[in-house]
Amino acid sequence: MKKRNFKAPSGETISFTELGFGTAPIGNLYRAVEPEDAQKTLEAAWKAGIRYYDTAPLYGLGLSETRLNRFLFGKKRKDYVLSTKVGRLLEVCPPQERTGIGKFFDTPSRKERFDYTYDGFMRSIEFSLERLGVDSIDIIFVHDVDVFTHKSEAARDAHVKTLMSSGYKALVKLREQKVIKAFGAGINEWQVAETLTRAGDFDIFLLAGRYTLLEQEALESFLPLCEERGVGIVLGGPYNSGILATGPKPGAWYNYDPAPKHILERVAKIEAVCKRHKVKLPEAALRFPLHHSQVVSVIPGGVSAKEVALNAKTMGVKLPKALWKELKAEGLLRKDAPVPR
Repeated sequence: MKKRNFKAPSGETISFTELGFGTAPIGNLYRAVEPEDAQKTLEAAWKAGIRYYDTAPLYGLGLSETRLNRFLFGKKRKDYVLSTKVGRLLEVCPPQERTGIGKFFDTPSRKERFDYTYDGFMRSIEFSLERLGVDSIDIIFVHDVDVFTHKSEAARDAHVKTLMSSGYKALVKLREQKVIKAFGAGINEWQVAETLTRAGDFDIFLLAGRYTLLEQEALESFLPLCEERGVGIVLGGPYNSGILATGPKPGAWYNYDPAPKHILERVAKIEAVCKRHKVKLPEAALRFPLHHSQVVSVIPGGVSAKEVALNAKTMGVKLPKALWKELKAEGLLRKDAPVPR
């Protein structure tokens, strides 16, 4: 598995595998995964050479972190990169009140409480260290400080204000003390990532689905700013919730919902170009983000050992330069999107 050495603005160097592993699926996202199957999935990722693992308290309400604990036990800490998130504290609650009913299955009875304060971040990291069973975490992402999660710009802006006046100080302190190597935010919208980049000294962002074969609006201003500041990008959701993996079939998912007609039509056109070059749509989707200089890793979901092996195989396919040229000529890819020449 190829690696990319990222020198963060903080001065720390972090070695990412180009393909990372996002642990939401083994946190029983959308369906329950048996403990042994989760372990086999993680072992398949390690066997494939994946050495970057991203998790969060939200994923299975602590379940993904505790499953990583079992998997990482006995492995040398220097041999992998680990990120988790802050912004939510988990509280014990009656089963009927737990967060994520209908989204996460067979999880502990916990409910989320958003907390972007200094104390909230410190408590969250302490809890994550316990669940993970490790002594250190490489990267801390502030989780979901966006409109997608908080439902309005006013609510988002209030949380951003709390973050910058309080929680941000905790992250800076932990980085200065070398408890963590880098920090940033894991979010669904590039616009708030740009706001944070301009407001503070962030190292890296986990951007979910906002720089893909289907969407490149982040090239307007955010990604150029990242180049200027040396800020890294981990690209989550390279398949835009599924449609770039499955193709535009009936019932295909886009951004956590059934894909609308105009998205189905655009993906059909992209897939047609791929077929002319004997390229599978997921192969192009997984490779595309990595052509940008600031993207250090791509983390698609993998719920089974078979899916992880397929992702690794897909990442290893060499694609013709003519593919990108034709996608641009057909207006299916931005002219300024970095691609091999």
